[in-house]
Amino acid sequence: MENEHHSQCPAVFLMTNTFETGGSERQFAILAGALDRQAFRVEVGCLGRIGAFQDGIENIEEFPVGGSLYGLQSWRSRRELAGHLRARGIAIAQAFDFYTNLMLIPAARWAGIPVVIGSHRQLGDLLTPMRFKAQNVAFRFCDRVVANSRAAADFLLQHGLPKRKIAIIPNGLPAEAFAETAPALPRSPNVLRVGMIARMNNPVKNYPGFLHAAARLAPKFPNLEFVLVGDGPLRPELEKMAKNLGLERQTRFLGDRRDIAAVLASLDISVMPSFSESLSNSILESMAAGLPVVATRVGGNCDLVREKETGFLIPPNDEISLADALERLLVDPDLRKQWGRRAREIARAHFSLDSVRRQYEQLYRDLLAEKGWRQSARHAVSVPP
Repeated sequence: MENEHHSQCPAVFLMTNTFETGGSERQFAILAGALDRQAFRVEVGCLGRIGAFQDGIENIEEFPVGGSLYGLQSWRSRRELAGHLRARGIAIAQAFDFYTNLMLIPAARWAGIPVVIGSHRQLGDLLTPMRFKAQNVAFRFCDRVVANSRAAADFLLQHGLPKRKIAIIPNGLPAEAFAETAPALPRSPNVLRVGMIARMNNPVKNYPGFLHAAARLAPKFPNLEFVLVGDGPLRPELEKMAKNLGLERQTRFLGDRRDIAAVLASLDISVMPSFSESLSNSILESMAAGLPVVATRVGGNCDLVREKETGFLIPPNDEISLADALERLLVDPDLRKQWGRRAREIARAHFSLDSVRRQYEQLYRDLLAEKGWRQSARHAVSVPP
């Protein structure tokens, strides 16, 4: 009986590029696991079945691109993807990033899928003009495009996407992000820690700005540690920079970590000095952990960090302002606690996974209703026990 009920639920196909470490990949895995299985039959696909975030997700279908989004292999994969969507009776197809926007959206339209949804999870300023134009063309074939911040939505509006096609749904935090967690690094009353969590594969995150601010603070706070969490091709250069700045004793490079909550429990302040952000998972997770945040005044950071209430917003590429903001918090433990407590309250009230899940599910229902969708024998797919 349960399987019969499940086969009558609208089928949602979610697609990501890969499952490698990153904010979008983490959000994809969280959402895929959170959707109500009593209301929707959830299926998952990707372009490359690699990365740790696939753990716990079953029956992932892979449609490799090959060397190019525009090459022969990519078009073969689109054809195979369209056939798969038809065969599985998919009612809602949702792409989750740039690469799957260009793969899934045309394939879903060819397959005659009733509801097609794209995603815009970064501002767009980091895409080349050709890539942004290609994505914008794809978005015009969507029923909706989900932006994860007002800044990302505004960017789409400025480039001609109709307002009626845009839905703003933020990133979500699972319950464990708010749980009390033992610190990954042993705490000491004499040691303060400032940390930054970001992949080390793109200069946009501005790790050098963090290290230069650290070099200004280190002589004033000899027991201060700077924690860098993430990995990527830029790491050797950053380790060399820390050594050249005289920070070798005070910096810890932790690499790629899955125990982010435990890492955050080891910190006193969180930093995000990037040049471009839509909605930073690092900031959200820091807020949930009860940390004050110092971030640049760009994109969705302004939606998250409340100036002089949960942290500081500083101009981008301004290491002096970054160091000054950090110093203000380092010398005032009561302020750190007060702002961290307020940040946690805001994160729980506005960015819980339950809230975000409900917004996605309501979007799916609204779009199915707009299309007058009804499950039929042709679309019903038997679900194995």
